[in-house]
This record gives sequence, C-alpha cells and structure tokens, in this order.
Amino acid sequence: MESAPKNFGLIGVAGYIAVRHLKAIKDTGNNLLASLDKFDSVGLLDSYFPKSDFFVEFERFDRHFDKLKRTGTKIDYVSICSPNYLHDSHIRFALRHQADAICEKPIVLNPWNIDALQEIEKETGRKIYTILQLRLHPKIAELREKIRNGPKNKVYDIDLSYITSRGNWYYISWKGDIQKSGGIACNIGIHFFDMLGWIFGEVKNNVVNISEPTKAAGYLDLANARVRWFLSLDYNDIPKETKEKGQRTFRSILIEGEELEFSEGFTELHTATYRDIIAGNGFGLDDARQSVITAYDIRNARPIGLQGNYHPILKKL
Repeated sequence: MESAPKNFGLIGVAGYIAVRHLKAIKDTGNNLLASLDKFDSVGLLDSYFPKSDFFVEFERFDRHFDKLKRTGTKIDYVSICSPNYLHDSHIRFALRHQADAICEKPIVLNPWNIDALQEIEKETGRKIYTILQLRLHPKIAELREKIRNGPKNKVYDIDLSYITSRGNWYYISWKGDIQKSGGIACNIGIHFFDMLGWIFGEVKNNVVNISEPTKAAGYLDLANARVRWFLSLDYNDIPKETKEKGQRTFRSILIEGEELEFSEGFTELHTATYRDIIAGNGFGLDDARQSVITAYDIRNARPIGLQGNYHPILKKL
C-alpha cells in the first residue's frame, strides 16, 4: 500500500541550495505547505509549490505551524537551508513542532551542539537528518567498497585540492563572517572531509599549515589515509590551464597519484537523500559528528606554516 504524501515546511527558501530541496520534495511526491525567508525573491516556488504559504517573518511562520497543528494538519518534516549559524536554532524549532528536521551541512558549527541536539531528539522522539549527499554518489560508494575490500592495513596518500572562486559579495554576506559560517572549512570543505572520513576512517591527527579568510591548507591523518588538503576562494590560485578554459572552479582528488573522477551524477543526490529519509533511513547526527569536529578543529587551530607534510600547491603561493 502506497503511503500518503508527507507535509513539509522549509526554512531558507531564497538560498541557492533550496531549489535542490524543493525538487526533492516534489520528486518524492510530497507537499510543501509553508516556507520562510527574510528575502522575498522566491519566484522559484511557482515551479514547484505555487500554492504553498510563504513568510518573511519567523514569528508568523511559527504561528502558522501552530495553527496548522490545531486544525489537524501535521507537518512531518522541516527542511533547513538557512545560514550555518542558524541551523541549531531551526532544528530545535522543527522538533518543538513535532516534526523531523532535514538540515543542510554543516548541521551545526560546534561539536557540543550535536550532544545537545541528541538530548532533544530523545525528549521529543523526533529525528534529525543531514544532507551528506556525496555518500550516495555512485563513484564515491564504489570507491568505499574498493577500499573496504582492499588490503586491511594499507594507508593511502591523498591530495585534495578545491578552489572555487568567489566575488566581493561573498565577504559581505554571512558566508564571509567566520562566526556565522564557520569559515572556509565549513563553507566549501566539509563535504570532502565527510566523504574522506566515510571512506578512510576516523581522524587521528589534524594539522593546519595556513588559515586565511580566502584559503586554508593542512594535513589529516585518517585511519587508512594521509590527506594533504588545500581549499581556496581566490581566483588567482586556479591553475593556468583551468583559467584558459574560462572556468572559475578547480577540483582534484588524487588517490595514490590517480585522479578520482566524479564530476557527473550530482543532480539527483538530494532527491535520493530524501527518499532514504522518508523510507526511515538517512544520515543522522552521529554520521555528521566527525566532519563537524574536523572543521571545528581546523577553524580553531594555530597554523604551523610550511612544515611537515604540506600540500604541494603551497610551494607556489
């Protein structure tokens, strides 16, 4: 017997990532009853849920949820696409309204926030899910199986490079405020830290070589990998051949000198995540814990400079 459609609320509907959540809700055959954003340029709702209610004030959004409950309409899930520093608060809002939360990463900025949210899960009986979509990418899942079925004690050498140019707007927005975003390790790195930890195991050592507003680099010892990583928002760091192609982003993951190619296959990963969650699976707080700790430690580390096993790009800066 086919289950009835689920009812969703969405916080942060004007953000760029929200469209993937709107698509996922629609593609899984569910309903968006209400959404919230302080910005009102949300015409994209017409393509997905034109009849859903929209609010620019949190207080009215909260009241609407209460009215729905009192008239017998249950919100099953709240999808959270708001700025990083508000995730904790918006997750709590969802659980207070007896809904499960589906939150973009980083799910929170500080490791102790995870502990507190787990207590609220127990108190409310609701669940908190996060979007770790790279774990569902066929190429990434295939690599994990290959590593797990390979030599048990092998430690792989990995170079991670991710340069994604950002304009001046970035530093004016909340993303440029480390207290609100968690800095570069959270904004553009946490996807990869989670992916590598999922494949190669727990973090044994975390060293930061440089840490600046526009770039950071360091070294991670994982259970089965030595990872030299470099993250940058600076167009000047992009390799010449990439610039000549007119591209503003460069991504490379070298494993034992071999490029991991996974540039395709991203378009349906949020939808796949939603299907898993609605089926009673999905990734929860414990799944997100290691990457949150990794990003937190990077943000609060004292950089050691060009010492130790640092990323080769640093020699060119």
